[in-house]
Amino acid sequence: MSDESKAAEKLSGDVADKPVEAQVSEPETVAVPTLDEPGAEKKSEEEPEESEAKSEDDDEFSISGSISGSLPEPKTKILALLAGGVLALDVLTKVVSVAFLEGADPIKLFGGVLYLTFVRNPGAAFGLAEGQTWILALIALGVAGFIFWISRNLRSERWAVGLGLVLGGAVGNLADRLFREPGPMRGHVVDFLSLFDPYGQVWPVFNVADMAIVGGGATIIILALLQHDYDGTVHKEDPVPLVETDGLAEPK
Repeated sequence: MSDESKAAEKLSGDVADKPVEAQVSEPETVAVPTLDEPGAEKKSEEEPEESEAKSEDDDEFSISGSISGSLPEPKTKILALLAGGVLALDVLTKVVSVAFLEGADPIKLFGGVLYLTFVRNPGAAFGLAEGQTWILALIALGVAGFIFWISRNLRSERWAVGLGLVLGGAVGNLADRLFREPGPMRGHVVDFLSLFDPYGQVWPVFNVADMAIVGGGATIIILALLQHDYDGTVHKEDPVPLVETDGLAEPK
């Protein structure tokens, strides 16, 4: 046997004699900074602040987003369009009435159900409160101001319709009291519609503004009775809980 083969056998025998634990190399240890070190202490103090600030930002964003997304836009466009339409129709019909009906005989329509006549009314709608024109003008100004004030939170389409009718009618009659004879705040309102009689003996003579005020007021009253608010919320009463007594259910 040569010297090289003897050396190889000796080396293989030494490796076989060693235990398995000795043949597996131990893993390298990594130095981990402890809290005693200045850098680790500073890092541990900064991490909670950053996470807390981040969570606060996320909460603020989610809350603001939910609030802004849950509120619809105010229905001021519906209010303005309807009020403007009522006002334009009221002014137009009054101008035509002054031009063609003043001093003329009443015109019979629908077999006597409706008459076109002409009356200058110093009072309120349907001939009420005669001689109190300046007070009625102040009331109309107050109604218009109140509607403009709540319109920023008006989020109900039905309320927008009702308030639009009232606003258009109030401004229409207010324009007569401000600009017609005998003078500002004392002007007489032009009325030209009469039911079942040409001279208002069955029903007081009225105009388009009066119809809008009555229709809008009725709409608002119905919505209030149904507990529908102008901001779009609906109030519903909670059901009364029942208590069982001797097998019978009775309300608390």
